[in-house]
Amino acid sequence: MSTHDGQASTTGHGPDAAHATPLAILLVVFLALVAMTGLTVWVAYVDLGVWNTPVAIAIATIKALLVIVIFMEMRFAEPLTWLAATTGLLFLLLLIGLTMADVTSRGWLGIPGH
Repeated sequence: MSTHDGQASTTGHGPDAAHATPLAILLVVFLALVAMTGLTVWVAYVDLGVWNTPVAIAIATIKALLVIVIFMEMRFAEPLTWLAATTGLLFLLLLIGLTMADVTSRGWLGIPGH
């Protein structure tokens, strides 16, 4: 590996750094994602009562983590990249939490039609 100035890169980071994930691992992860997509569709048609949404969200979370860690190669990422990804995730959770707080509190005022 070399840097832009011709020096050899010893850190393994940067534009020339190769983090080649073996093709076998990529194929296994791809097949797992396809299988979990089928599982998500199956869960949508099965009546699990109040558990339909939590199960679907759990499957989606596992799929997202696989994509982030394997395909986006976050396991090789710099700490600043992890900070950006974590900040984005926390902001998403904040927005979901605020939305759920709004939805659950709509009937508290007791105003007809509102």
